[in-house]
Amino acid sequence: MYKLVVIDLDGTLLNRYGEITKKTKEVVTKCINKGIEIVLASGRPIDSIKAIAKELGINGYFIAGNGALVYDLKKDKIIYENYMKKEKVLEIIKICEENSIAYNVYTDKTILTTSLKFNVLYYYKENLKKEEDKKTNISVLNNVYDYVKNMKDGKFLKITICDESSSIFNSIIRKIKEISGIEVLEVAHMSRKMIQQGTEEIPVEYFYTEISASDVDKWKAIEFLLEKLDLNTEDVMAIGDNVNDKRMIEKAGMGVAMKGSTPEIIKIANYVTDTNNNDGVAKVLESFLL
Repeated sequence: MYKLVVIDLDGTLLNRYGEITKKTKEVVTKCINKGIEIVLASGRPIDSIKAIAKELGINGYFIAGNGALVYDLKKDKIIYENYMKKEKVLEIIKICEENSIAYNVYTDKTILTTSLKFNVLYYYKENLKKEEDKKTNISVLNNVYDYVKNMKDGKFLKITICDESSSIFNSIIRKIKEISGIEVLEVAHMSRKMIQQGTEEIPVEYFYTEISASDVDKWKAIEFLLEKLDLNTEDVMAIGDNVNDKRMIEKAGMGVAMKGSTPEIIKIANYVTDTNNNDGVAKVLESFLL
């Protein structure tokens, strides 16, 4: 029996509209009632994940910023952190600005951006359906570089870089990889999300990568929790769909990939469940834990 289940959000627990289905909520609740520790692990900032955790009745821990921090919901505080250095953030912003490529800076409290495009547009549309205290905090600024430079206590989780053109995107990534002390996520495929506007479904498609401090990883955050909870690697089930889930799927006692995941993730998983649009998380939890 797995005692700790770590679940990615986008492309895994959440469907294409950024929602958790009734079926998935019911199954997660049954697991919690059975004494299984459910931990959400995402690249999203604190408030966004906290709202989803509360919606599911999770009262333990979650991992934000792809492993940059661990949050204790009972104590309502960060208990583990590994942030990007401000000088690295500014260096990346400068490259993006000079090459007119979209980027977003994720802090522990908000997402800093210059415009509502790509992944931030998706979060913005998600917010329109949510109550005020459940929204992802987005700050649209005229000058992100100056704002970051003047921040006295900035806690930087990660930076995302997005573009519709693969050639432009790849050329910027090559430049950023020359910076030391950071980790650039190798995402080869295009991200595809759906936004509902009235009765119409609008696709949001873009190439993207995520940049964090060099030693940030979801699995490192999980190892911190294993020690805290006195559990072993064999006690962990990890569920995800993308390359930022690779190490946790590889290292967990049972690594689960969503159907339609990045091929690299399918290859290393112990088990492949259904898609995020067809209650894949609920199905694997029912099969192995209930």
